[in-house]
Parts: sequence; C-alpha cells; structure tokens
Amino acid sequence: MAANTRDLTEGPIWRALSAVSAPMALGIFAVLSVGIADAYFLGRIGATELASVGFIYPVTAAITSLAIGLSAGANAALSQSIGRDDDAQDTNRLALHTLALGTGLGIVVALLVLVLHPYLFALMGAGPEVQAAIAQYIPWWALSFPFLVLMMTINATFRAHGDGARSAIIMVISAAVNVALDPILIFGWGPIPAMEVAGAAQATAFARIAATGIAIGWALRSGIIRTCGNLGTGFAGSARSILKVGFPAAFSNAINPAGMAAVTAAVATLGETAVAGFGAATRVQSLALVPLLALSSGIGPVVGQNWGAKRQDRARGAVWLSWGVCLAYGAAAAAVLTLFGGWIASAIASDADAARFTEQYLRIVGWSLFGYGILVTGNAAMNARSKALWSTGLSLTRIFVVYLPLAWIGVAMFGFAGILVAAVLANLYAAWGAMVAGRATGLLATDAAPVRAPAELIGK
Repeated sequence: MAANTRDLTEGPIWRALSAVSAPMALGIFAVLSVGIADAYFLGRIGATELASVGFIYPVTAAITSLAIGLSAGANAALSQSIGRDDDAQDTNRLALHTLALGTGLGIVVALLVLVLHPYLFALMGAGPEVQAAIAQYIPWWALSFPFLVLMMTINATFRAHGDGARSAIIMVISAAVNVALDPILIFGWGPIPAMEVAGAAQATAFARIAATGIAIGWALRSGIIRTCGNLGTGFAGSARSILKVGFPAAFSNAINPAGMAAVTAAVATLGETAVAGFGAATRVQSLALVPLLALSSGIGPVVGQNWGAKRQDRARGAVWLSWGVCLAYGAAAAAVLTLFGGWIASAIASDADAARFTEQYLRIVGWSLFGYGILVTGNAAMNARSKALWSTGLSLTRIFVVYLPLAWIGVAMFGFAGILVAAVLANLYAAWGAMVAGRATGLLATDAAPVRAPAELIGK
C-alpha cells in the first residue's frame, strides 16, 4: 500500500474501526451542530422562521444524499482498490474521476432545486409566510451545493485511505465558520444588516466554499490526490464502478430524509407549532446519533479494504463490533434524553408549545435510536462490499412500508403520539431488517469465519 495509506487489514479490528470512526465523530458532530445553530438563532426571531427550518431541513438533507451516495461509491471503489493493492496511478485516477463526476452532478441538482423548490414546499403544506422565508434560503443553498459535493467526495477519499482525521478536520472547519457567521448574518452586526433566514443560508455557503478550498489544497499536498496525464482514460469504467454503489447509496440515504419530509407533512396537519417542535427534535436526535453515524463512516473503509484483500472474517467481525456499540450507546443516549428531554427542548425551542412537542419526541423515540444505528452501519457495510441494492431496499421498506403509513394513520387517530409510535416501530424494524440483509449478503455468514474474528477485537 502507498505510504500515505493506513492499512486496515491487519491488527485488532477495534483499532482499525476506531482509527476512522473516532475522529469522524467530531466532524459529524460539528456538521450537525450547524442545524442546531440555525434552529436556535432563527427560533429567537419567531415561530415562522423556526418552522421554515423545519420544512427546509428534511428536503435539503434528502438532496444532500446525492453527495453521501457518491461518497459511498467512492469509498467502496477506492477502499477495495487499496485492499487489492492496485497500481497507485490507477487508484489516483479513480479518485479524480470521482471528484469530476460529483461536481458535475452537484451543479445539475442545484439548478433543479432552485427551479422546483416553490412547488415542493407547497406540496409539503408550508403556508405563505413560511414559503416566503424558505425562498430567502434556497438560492444561497443551491450556490453552495456543488462545493458540498466536492468537499464530501474528497473526504471520502481520505477515509478510503484510512485517514479519518483529515476528513474530520475539514468538516470541523466548515462547521466552525458556519456557526461563527450565523449570528452576524442572521441578526446583523455593525454595517452588516440583519438578513434572518437568508443570513443562515449565506453563512452555510461561505463556510462550504472555504472548507472545499482547504480540502483541495490538503489533498494535493498530502498526495492522496495527484494531478496526472490522460485524465479521461478509464473514466467510463470508473463511473460505472462508482455509480454502481453511488446511485443506490444516494437513493438509500435520500430515503430517510425524504420520508422525514413526508412525515413532516403529516405533522403539519397539527399546525406549524407542531412542525417547529418536531423539527427541533429531529435536530437533537441527529446530534444524539453522531457516534453511530461516525461508526457508519468508519466501517465502510474497514469492510472495503478487508473485502478487497479477501479478509472477510475481519469485515464480519467489524460488523458485529459496530452493532454491539449501537446497542450499548443507544441505551445510554436514551437515558440522557429521558432525564434531560425537557431542558433540551426548552433550550432549542423558544415557544413553549413547540418545546412540549420536542420533549415528547426525545423521551419516547430516544429508546429506539439503537435500531437506526444498526441500520446505518449495516447499510455502510453493505455499500462497502458493493451490495448497495440491499441497503436501498432496507431503507426503502423502513420508510415507505413501515414509518410513513403508520405516521399518517397514527396522526389521524392519535395526533402527535401516533407519529412517535410510528418512529419507534420503524427503528425497531430497521434493526431486524439489517440483520436479515446482513445474513443475505454474507456479512453475517453462518460459517466459522465470524467466530474466529472476535479474537482480533482484543488484539490477538
């Protein structure tokens, strides 16, 4: 392997997994804190502004899944190439093809969102005042989206080489700039006028552009990405390899936030205060899931490199280890959300009625978060070994067969409590479905290989 690549096919499995996952926890926390900051600052202005973020977040998260999917495709292709010990020039060209493909698709998607967003949010049930606030946000978000895609694919390249630290630092820089600019642009400062919702979007755009520039420079200096001649050579093959995982993974990752957008529409039948409370709760939930999302970022390179090196026993051991962490962490997070749910809700939602919805969600749905963790780590493992159709099917079933129908039935019969029950059942289904899919794809094989793997968990 290249000198700038961490070998994840040797040594204790826990060490290989934590080498990528641990720094990514900080990076993911930083990125998700931007959503919390937006909700906090805009919530200080009024319920309309907070509700606008409640509508915007699931939609932009669904669209951002394009970048996540391409990152998954890049990680699968690159980590398997590294595990096979392919020629370094071929691996580098594959990385460059990923960046070019992602940037082009990012521009196309941004233009579509810019044109179609008024119709989309109208379908979701946003009122005229909320739609006016949303219209201030979307143009700046569209401008920044191609930069986000480019930044995320560079980060995926770092992770495929076993370097989670640099990827995390880039994410932290982007989030830090965003959060620092938020109050200045939202409320105004000195000669800078208050721009409210538009200011939140501008802060995001400036942060993404700055962080992408840093990522490009760092990737070139570190040698993870290098310029080369004959860049077009093998592009079609690279695109097929990337998109074989990237398209299903993008769809799989889009399913959850797209489903959340549809669930938000169900919540909207209870009023914009319920949407504000539900939106605030899902942001807190995202922060609570950070360690599990970090695991999903770390398990991809571990499974990919080991599968490429024909070390399936280590890949399976990593899956079992990650699911054990999901169970243990999920119980601890649920206890915290139950004990401090009221205080957290009051801190993020200035409206007392919205805070009550937030508190209910955190105290009930929190006990099922382990299931969502098992889902995302299982999906990442399946993507890494080029079984993205299985992860797509699992996510699709969770949202459109379980969560969404039960949410609409539940809200009609029991109000907000019906939404909460639907969320819990969807997460429990996710855990069971991930185990079924893992067995079907060989990640939970019944032979002796996974029995031997735990010895490596403790360093033998």
